[in-house]
Amino acid sequence: MSQILVIGSANADHVMKFEYLPAAGQTLMSRDYRLEQGGKGANQAVACARLAKSGTRTDFICHLGQDSIGDDMRQSWIKDGISTEGISQIAEQSTGTAMIFIGDNGENTIGVAAGANATLSPDDLENHYALFSRAQFLLIQLETPAATVAKALQMAKTFGVTTVLNPAPATALGHDVLKWVDVITPNETEAEALTGVEINHLDAAQMAAQLLHQQGVGIVVITLGSRGAYISSPGFTGLVPALEVQAIDTVAAGDTFNGALVVGLSEGMSIAAAVGFANAASAITVTRQGAQRAIPYRQELSY
Repeated sequence: MSQILVIGSANADHVMKFEYLPAAGQTLMSRDYRLEQGGKGANQAVACARLAKSGTRTDFICHLGQDSIGDDMRQSWIKDGISTEGISQIAEQSTGTAMIFIGDNGENTIGVAAGANATLSPDDLENHYALFSRAQFLLIQLETPAATVAKALQMAKTFGVTTVLNPAPATALGHDVLKWVDVITPNETEAEALTGVEINHLDAAQMAAQLLHQQGVGIVVITLGSRGAYISSPGFTGLVPALEVQAIDTVAAGDTFNGALVVGLSEGMSIAAAVGFANAASAITVTRQGAQRAIPYRQELSY
């Protein structure tokens, strides 16, 4: 049985739709409002659970608030087949919240209030040795405290787990963190934050990837939106093109990509094949509104 461990955030997404994204100081009337279940960690856990073949176990470590939103999230994840062993609801904390603005072209801006996500500490991970010990892959992002991310990566490597870091939201990371990362998956903005290289062409992506390799990362996958994803790895280096679709909502595209990538790797796919699988999954996601409700199931892909 394949074992995937996801650690990260869970948020209630308050989503508003506009003709175009408001500029600084500008007030616009929203065309539409909805409340969605989101958060990078939760989205990626849902993607793993929905896209994996039968027999793969997805564990999720996160902190929710002791509120009705946290209750609803927990129940929906159970329906998706996510193990709740690592999920805690924290007294006197609210579930994380995100405010998401979406333009007609599918682009978005997002603001986040961490809530219970901020309480996930390195010490909390000590209570989940069993989840680390049976995991084959760890997928983690940066919407929980930096010290917790570093501790999770270090623990995973102690158990021989393959680590996948989605360095989002964009921030600089130290060498002491990257040395525990086997696969890193920044987008263009995040790659620039990590390396200082502006990703405006494939040569720049290659340069950024080499800088990340020098800091200890084995495989670099830089997502390039509608162009696809650039891979730099021992087995393959080059661009894997995206599928051409009409995007209406890109909120969970990156999270779907990361979940699908880890699923593909856990099934023994080559890095290029896993990225192709991830591109196909995220292409479906962007044609639908929402975060977790937009993420496809395995049977919707021809894999």
